[in-house]
Amino acid sequence: MTEQNRPRERVLDAGALRALAHPLRVRLFDLLSQYGAQTASGLATLTGESTGATSYHLRALARHDLIREVEGRGTARERWWERPVGAITLTNPELAETPAGRAVQEAVASETLTLRQQQLMRFVRDGWEEAPDWRDATLIATASARLTSAQMADLSARLQAVIDETTERYRDQTGDDVRVVTMRADVFPLPADGVAS
Repeated sequence: MTEQNRPRERVLDAGALRALAHPLRVRLFDLLSQYGAQTASGLATLTGESTGATSYHLRALARHDLIREVEGRGTARERWWERPVGAITLTNPELAETPAGRAVQEAVASETLTLRQQQLMRFVRDGWEEAPDWRDATLIATASARLTSAQMADLSARLQAVIDETTERYRDQTGDDVRVVTMRADVFPLPADGVAS
């Protein structure tokens, strides 16, 4: 996919961020992003919540176009939901100018990152035995380098390009040996004095 054809990253407005600022909604959005279309009852099984709760929160996400009903699939009683293809950003520069805007962005980002960390820690705890064939393909790495903000921006763009290219190439791949793989790229400056505030 060329840069011209790639869907633009959606910057979530205040309403969409507020709709997402609920732990169960973040989890439902994440499951639809990672595993594809699901029903409310299927998501209830995955989350341990009631079908009524998942249905309610799915409709709230749909009102802000964060997810949509899958056309031509399901019945009036069993609706299928999916997350539209395309990147989103959980930060909105305009919202960052107000305390309420910063708070909603922080709530969504915090819940999203908590879920990501839980997934990583579950893999560290159980994944080696559950997926021994995948052990050598796993990368959990940390490195530090002294960079300018421009160099960090270049690194971030190159990492994102690799992630985007891989996601686009294999998005719809199926097969017995195919599993959902999560990709993380953590690139950020450390505190200048070495002490986190």
